[in-house]
Amino acid sequence: MRSLYLDAKNKRSTATLPVDTNRPSNEKKLHKHQKLISNLEQLGDTISRIFITTLIMSNQVNSIANATTVAAITTSEPQMFIPASKLYSLITHKALISHLNFTLSTFSSAIQSPLRQCYQTGPSSSLLLMPSWSLSPSFPYIGVKLLTHHPDNSSINVPGVQGTYVLFRSTSGQPLASVDATELTLFRTACISALASEFLSRKDSEILVMVGAGALAPHLIKAHLTVRPGVKRVIIWNRTVEKARLLADKLRNEIEGVNFESCDSGVLDDAVKVGDIISCATNSETPLVKGVELKVGAHLDMVGSFKHSMRECDDDAIRKGRVFIDNEAALAEAGELVGAFDRGVIPRDGGIIGDLVELIKGDKIGRRDPEEITVFKSVGSATVDLLSAQLVYENSLKNRVNEQSSVS
Repeated sequence: MRSLYLDAKNKRSTATLPVDTNRPSNEKKLHKHQKLISNLEQLGDTISRIFITTLIMSNQVNSIANATTVAAITTSEPQMFIPASKLYSLITHKALISHLNFTLSTFSSAIQSPLRQCYQTGPSSSLLLMPSWSLSPSFPYIGVKLLTHHPDNSSINVPGVQGTYVLFRSTSGQPLASVDATELTLFRTACISALASEFLSRKDSEILVMVGAGALAPHLIKAHLTVRPGVKRVIIWNRTVEKARLLADKLRNEIEGVNFESCDSGVLDDAVKVGDIISCATNSETPLVKGVELKVGAHLDMVGSFKHSMRECDDDAIRKGRVFIDNEAALAEAGELVGAFDRGVIPRDGGIIGDLVELIKGDKIGRRDPEEITVFKSVGSATVDLLSAQLVYENSLKNRVNEQSSVS
């Protein structure tokens, strides 16, 4: 990226904004944006200029004219509301996986994310607060996710996890966007699992076992298929077999070249025995995946539990695998790990090989050979929420730029 420097005295940024030389000049269009350019100069908005430069360098906008449109939007537009229906037009699993792979290694050290606050609001329901903020001027965001967790909602055909994500500009406190956090959480959770799978599962994996058929299951399946396109068979297990059948039918109509089937026997062990990748998304408080059933070279991915009382696998699975986590919160929150520490299954010091950022940066080695068993435990991260919301917001801005440009 070209040099971008800040003049602290004048509180302004200076940057060379490249114009796409492959396109003919459009003096008329540039003239229409002179007022916006002037406004930008008067504002001296450092953050807007950094953001604009980043967009141009990454080919997300292709002219100074478009860049100034971004500036006008970022400084004058009211807060965006991005519902679930719009989210699907702004991100894909592939794009988010790529985005997280880059931004986690680049910005995670500058993002502050305290442990989530979880409040019991009923016998089985919870309220979760997950704030995070960036200390980096090149990533000027603050965000907070508000979630409710009602695991019994499946009986009324309502998602068990619902919420809102609010994104702010860190330099001014300006609210930028309110994003449907239910779908955002599904996207980011699945993409983190798939990103870890890139480092931990066998590249020649062919069979994916999906444990659970809730709202997260199709996201996990699609994300894993993105990084492991060699998977040609997906087995879906659910306590209610009919839900597994319905999901298999739905995905069969959406994705070609993959055999989707439900575990009609209802015996999870039968599916686990053949799985190259086993992905779990349940609220189970009794272990589902048994270590004795994991085949040589299997990768176990668990994203459902986030309380001490929840366990998706037994101690043997933890003992047999090289265990990785998404972030340090898993050490304090994940029932599978906390229990394993307490029972002496693995040591607190050295029992966990590393986290996702260490895998991405190459500080820790993922899969070392085709026969070892790997385990990835994810409890969620406010840092990942912030990075995901950033992508959604900036893609929405880019769409507005394109709309403004087409009108002008």
